[in-house]
Amino acid sequence: MRIIGIDPALRMTGFGIIDSNKGGFSLVRAGTISTSTNKDLPSRLIQIFDAVNSLILEFKPRVMVLEKIYSHAQHPATAFVLGQARGIICLAAGKANLELVEYSATHVKKSVVGRGLASKEQVQRMVCSLLNMKTLPKYKDVTDALALAIAYSYFSKTFELNSNLK
Repeated sequence: MRIIGIDPALRMTGFGIIDSNKGGFSLVRAGTISTSTNKDLPSRLIQIFDAVNSLILEFKPRVMVLEKIYSHAQHPATAFVLGQARGIICLAAGKANLELVEYSATHVKKSVVGRGLASKEQVQRMVCSLLNMKTLPKYKDVTDALALAIAYSYFSKTFELNSNLK
């Protein structure tokens, strides 16, 4: 099963694509989609949409996993900007008839590291270990996206196992 995880943001969106099978995981591709703060909002959103759409067309994932929005009450504008980027990413998934799943950060951390309050560094090290990556990615947005995909794989296998036990 091919899974794309996306850690959405306007400035830098992380993505990670993995193949999941009974034997574990393999890394297909991971990276970032960066937009320039010098460009206007519509141009930046189009750039994110086009990049995500290209990834979907090239790698043909079965499911897309996004992190649920979390924002502090002191920074409500951040939630609005993040929501716009997420909306564009959801649109790309919808246009491709791709299953879309959302998990909270604590849910992902618990499934990947075993602790819902794990640090980003712990998530990064565990993701790299699970995917046999020799070096840590430069940006944690990438390992966060990969963690989303890994979490989905764990949950789907658990669901499949429980369904088979009934």
